[in-house]
Amino acid sequence: MQLLNEQEIERRKDREALLNLGIDPYPALSFPINATAADIHQNYNNRKNDYKGITIAGRLMTRRIMGSASFAEIQDSTGRLQIYVRRDDLCPDEDKTLYNKVFKKLLGIGDFIGLKGFIFTTQTGEISLHVQEFTLLSKSVKPLPVVKRDDEGNVFDGFTDPELRYRQRYVDLIVNPEVKETFVTRSKIISTMRNYFDDHGWMEVETPILQQVHGGAAAKPFETHHNALDTPLFLRIANELYLKRLIVGGFEGVYEIGKMFRNEGMDRTHNPEFTSMEIYVAYKDYIWMMEMVEDLIAKIANRVLGTTKAKVGDNVIEFEGPYKRLSMFESIQEYTGIDVSQMNEKELRALCSEMGIEVDDSMGKGKLIDEIFGEKVEEHLIQPTYITDYPIEMTPLAKKHRSKPGLVERFELFVNGKEIANAYTELNDPIDQRERFEDQLKLAQRGDDEAMAMDEDFLRALEYGMPPTSGLGIGIDRLCMMLTDQSTIQEVLFFPQMKPEKKVKIASDEDFIELGINPGLIPAIRELNIHTIEQLKGLNPNKLFNDVCGKKKKLKLDVPNPSKEEVSNWINA
Repeated sequence: MQLLNEQEIERRKDREALLNLGIDPYPALSFPINATAADIHQNYNNRKNDYKGITIAGRLMTRRIMGSASFAEIQDSTGRLQIYVRRDDLCPDEDKTLYNKVFKKLLGIGDFIGLKGFIFTTQTGEISLHVQEFTLLSKSVKPLPVVKRDDEGNVFDGFTDPELRYRQRYVDLIVNPEVKETFVTRSKIISTMRNYFDDHGWMEVETPILQQVHGGAAAKPFETHHNALDTPLFLRIANELYLKRLIVGGFEGVYEIGKMFRNEGMDRTHNPEFTSMEIYVAYKDYIWMMEMVEDLIAKIANRVLGTTKAKVGDNVIEFEGPYKRLSMFESIQEYTGIDVSQMNEKELRALCSEMGIEVDDSMGKGKLIDEIFGEKVEEHLIQPTYITDYPIEMTPLAKKHRSKPGLVERFELFVNGKEIANAYTELNDPIDQRERFEDQLKLAQRGDDEAMAMDEDFLRALEYGMPPTSGLGIGIDRLCMMLTDQSTIQEVLFFPQMKPEKKVKIASDEDFIELGINPGLIPAIRELNIHTIEQLKGLNPNKLFNDVCGKKKKLKLDVPNPSKEEVSNWINA
């Protein structure tokens, strides 16, 4: 059963009234549009003759009824436009129903309407549409939240609750149009990145989302079951191993922008479903990749901001390269004064305890170093910084360092205290790769649920030979956060993951009887659209008394009227 408030009930009645007038509230016929609100505002003053036969459509957002004429505002995908509606223009014949009843009484804020007319400027200088024809395109049976703005456009009573905004993004976009700009910027970031790669001749590809072996990253996967194959499958945590198969197959540069899934916690920078870009280019190494990333991100910043400088919280980030470079061990020593490069697992575990860093028995040397880095270093990396040359235990898919034993050729790019990119000189030795996977299996046996699985098909691909290759992953969501100055990942995702909505408990007859309500009055209660105990307890007792008595009479229920005291007891029980 759907619970409706008074406005929703009235809007459904308006819908029925429209149908009774022969007006389809949801017509199928297309409505041709030849102008937008933004186009009109930008160009009317210079091209007035071009705006005499305008057809435009949008959502009704405000309305001021003034007898035989009215002003209103519509909102399309580009902005708002004032409209002016005169009764005699809309209804030139004697029948004034379309204005007096439909426009004034049966239309509601949020309805989509199509309009034809001409543009003019009001005495106050407002560019407006003088409406000559009006068509209802879609009736809104749920009222929009009321957002109040002052004369300067500042919001002082808005739709601001994050829980509601993220859960009902469609409403957020309607009543908070500035939110759209974040997602327009997100689209520009992705398209600029895609164009950059395409211009270099690297090919966009698609790889499986459902995988038999989860790999390419250290993360806990989501698991499902394929009925026809009768086999478990995993939502991908990364697409790395499939993209490298394509390098084996002969492509010199491949990339993919797509969703990854990790069964991990949620916070201001983590969502279990996120967008990542991964690219692999043959005959390159991680040093080349650092230079490419600097060029790429500077071009993206210039495209979306018009500058390489971005305000991120209280900081101004300069995305023009070159970026600072620190090895993993150097960064820990710089910010803690401790050299961990020669420490074994036991010593690292003792150091974590001394620093108050929580660890567990499943963590090996690599994870312990990573925990120290995360707790003591990350927050200091405000300007773009490459952290390079990681311990081999931390990165089972990267090539051993050419000159530093025990390390691998890897970098991560940190900005404003967060990692936004990760890159390797890729490991292409199949024997070494098998040994690394076997080490991961040992960690899994110790209880590390983020350890990588053995991927025999990937190893077989490497055995055919993969050329020297550099690979890069960029977290699109975090990059968008940086370039739109958002502090939470939910602000750059149209539909972030949310807890399930609490289901409303519909009251049974027994629930009402427990409050002392005469069973014979329950039909009157339900006819008043009261279906939960919470609804009933939120009502005014005097109004409820009058409504119940009136509804009982209308329904001709053979039961005495309740007393005011009884009704008050229902609410206060």
